[in-house]
Amino acid sequence: MGIIYSEPLCQACYDNESSKVYELIRADGRNIDVQDAVSGDTPLIAACRAGNLQVVKFLLDKGADASLRNKKKRTCLHYVAKRAFSYLDFLLIIILMPILLIGYIIMLETQKRNVKLMNLALSSNVDVDAVDYKGNTALHYTCQNKSHNLVPLLLARNVKTSIKNEKGETPLDVAKRLKFAKIIKELKKEG
Repeated sequence: MGIIYSEPLCQACYDNESSKVYELIRADGRNIDVQDAVSGDTPLIAACRAGNLQVVKFLLDKGADASLRNKKKRTCLHYVAKRAFSYLDFLLIIILMPILLIGYIIMLETQKRNVKLMNLALSSNVDVDAVDYKGNTALHYTCQNKSHNLVPLLLARNVKTSIKNEKGETPLDVAKRLKFAKIIKELKKEG
């Protein structure tokens, strides 16, 4: 089930309709940072939500503002950090794992795509310490999702590891609660 946006550009970015995105930007480049009336999502946030790497790259190359926030006070970086395996990814991995390790390859490709997406977002003007309406930063979400391959990318940008969310948890507290040893080790090394 996808998201329905009131803004055509946001919808095209979410749906990964590259040709429509190019057409809409070419028709009116000022719409590159348009915000959806309901969610407040920008085209960049919509593309990051869906993990559409090429669209994200195109928008950033055209000057999309990565620092803009939606109505949940989230930036595009929050959505990159929240990306995890979809139900379909898990299903394919489970079904195909025994068959020539195809499931494993799918898992690795999904992780690689998420790393590329994170690197793109981090190459922009995004606030790496932005706090959403729950008090979570991108680092909180990477810890919640056990995205151990994304944590070092955020740490390399000198994110603040001491920010507490509404529950009073730092990213390290989240990792400890969920018993993610590899992430705990990374955070302690930086802290």
